[in-house]
Amino acid sequence: MAETSPTNGPVALMQQLHDEHAGALWGYCLRLTGHDRARAEDLLQETLLRAWRSSRLLDESRGSVRSWLFTVARNVAIDEWRTKRTRTEVAVAEPPEPPDPRDHTDGLLLSWVVSDALARLSEDHRSVLLCCYYRGMSVADAARRLDIPEGTVKSRTHYALRALRLALEEMGVTS
Repeated sequence: MAETSPTNGPVALMQQLHDEHAGALWGYCLRLTGHDRARAEDLLQETLLRAWRSSRLLDESRGSVRSWLFTVARNVAIDEWRTKRTRTEVAVAEPPEPPDPRDHTDGLLLSWVVSDALARLSEDHRSVLLCCYYRGMSVADAARRLDIPEGTVKSRTHYALRALRLALEEMGVTS
């Protein structure tokens, strides 16, 4: 890769960079992104942008330009993964069909399962969950209704949720 000069400006340098390395870099970016073309394009574009900004580093006498580009692409991919900037949506051809508003089977079955799991809890745990979660009471309101201190409501709620989760797991329900 030649250094930038008045006759060989940044545009010519980037054209040469693209001609010599874009194909291999594109394949590498595809592999880094699990063949997600949109992410690979973003990764390639960011890599070439950084190369343009750091054109003084693109001298073959300082090392392989291709290895520098691959290292930059890898670092950009790692940074993207670390900061969780990647999209989690999955593109589909058509939106999914909305559920039938008249079909309440899933909700009914879920309520039966939760009801059975609640029945397995102690009376203290069941009553605090019913107050706080099903009746929507605040900790203070639940404490007054159950005639116990607010701290007890908080700790019982914590342990009641753990017991409910265990009861659901014993019944074969997984998250």
